Amino acid sequence: MVSAAAIWKALSAVVDPEIPSVSIVELGIVRSVERSGDQWLVSITPTYSGCPATRVIESDIRDALAQIGGPDIRVVTQLAPPWTTDWIAPEARRKLRETGIAPPQPRGPGPAATIDVVRMRRPDDGPAACPRCGSQHTVMVARFGSTACKAQYRCTECLEPFDYFKPY
Repeated sequence: MVSAAAIWKALSAVVDPEIPSVSIVELGIVRSVERSGDQWLVSITPTYSGCPATRVIESDIRDALAQIGGPDIRVVTQLAPPWTTDWIAPEARRKLRETGIAPPQPRGPGPAATIDVVRMRRPDDGPAACPRCGSQHTVMVARFGSTACKAQYRCTECLEPFDYFKPY
């Protein structure tokens, strides 16, 4: 019989199809792994409800678990509560920066913040720090970056463009 720890280990090797430098566990997409009778339930929350990679993630989960003995699983998409960038693990934040994607700072506990939809950032987030040089002198170039969950920014010091993972 496959254990929950073995399932979590297998899931930690499943990379996000749109950001292959981080796993779906590190991004906080995997919510839970629970036993339900003879079946394992893997609950996931996509980074946003319309994420086009959700079906690919579900397929990758099934493939990864098939490699450890193929336990009977059901992948459940859980939209409430919605995914938040606070669920991104510190290790994933480091990996995002190393691959040129600026992660938002964790918000921590407290009431949900409103998002300024014109700037696509929370009003109190401050500027998106450049993942290349660390400068706070950055400007938004486009509301959408390489994927809908990121915005495109440019550093005004090193002039490098980068994606900024939108805070939710």
